[in-house]
Amino acid sequence: MNRKLIAIDLDGTTLNNQARLSQKTIDTIGRASKAGHIVSIVTGRPNRISQSIYDQLHLETPMINFNGGLGHLPHRYWSKEYQHTFSRDIVFEILRNRSSLGVEMIAAEGKNLFLAQQDHPVAVGFFPTNLKSTEILNTRTLTTNPTSLTIAVRQDRQRALIQYINDQFGEFVDVAPWGGPNSVVEIGVKGIQKAVGVDFLAHHYGIERENVLAFGDEHNDNEMIEYAGWGVAMANATDHLKGLANDVTPETNDEDGLADYLTTYLKLAE
Repeated sequence: MNRKLIAIDLDGTTLNNQARLSQKTIDTIGRASKAGHIVSIVTGRPNRISQSIYDQLHLETPMINFNGGLGHLPHRYWSKEYQHTFSRDIVFEILRNRSSLGVEMIAAEGKNLFLAQQDHPVAVGFFPTNLKSTEILNTRTLTTNPTSLTIAVRQDRQRALIQYINDQFGEFVDVAPWGGPNSVVEIGVKGIQKAVGVDFLAHHYGIERENVLAFGDEHNDNEMIEYAGWGVAMANATDHLKGLANDVTPETNDEDGLADYLTTYLKLAE
């Protein structure tokens, strides 16, 4: 079998419903790497909360974070590292209007950047409920352009916030709501999504698109699944993603669906 570039989403795909790796997944990805395939994490998560998963999987490949916004080699300098950013003035404008927009929490992030502002602790995964004094977002502390802006907004104001961002800054950024129960929207550089990161990896390794295998479950995986020569939606994926995919795993992320699919597809010996 040709060497594959295997792009794996994390939440709802590689991780179980407790956001953890099963031993079976760790072992299977290890066998895929040993067989000569390239396994890379391609996630919407920031690097600060995906590096430990990267380490548990014993990967040495580049990792793509922020839905394609950052491509880097964890723990080391890499001359090919990239990061897409947008103007911090957009953040300042939203900060100025946050109360009228119904914003409850706002976080600006990048590879070495995490600053947030909240009225009260917001229980949204990925974010500390209590901020350190060095993590407070304001016009003085945000000195660099961010890669990603995440906003928790009142449910009844989410649509209006998305409309406002598209009207005011749509030329420069894309905005999309998160999947799941939280009323959260995420802003990134215009036209940057996971397929950009996968294409970067494919060129880096000299892998043809037909040999790109990608796994995902949510709307932020749409372009990656379409880009891949073989796009696989998890059994627990959105119906829309399943419609875009070449195949669907028989089992969910909570049933080792990724590991079982890879074992069969790549003919990996147990």
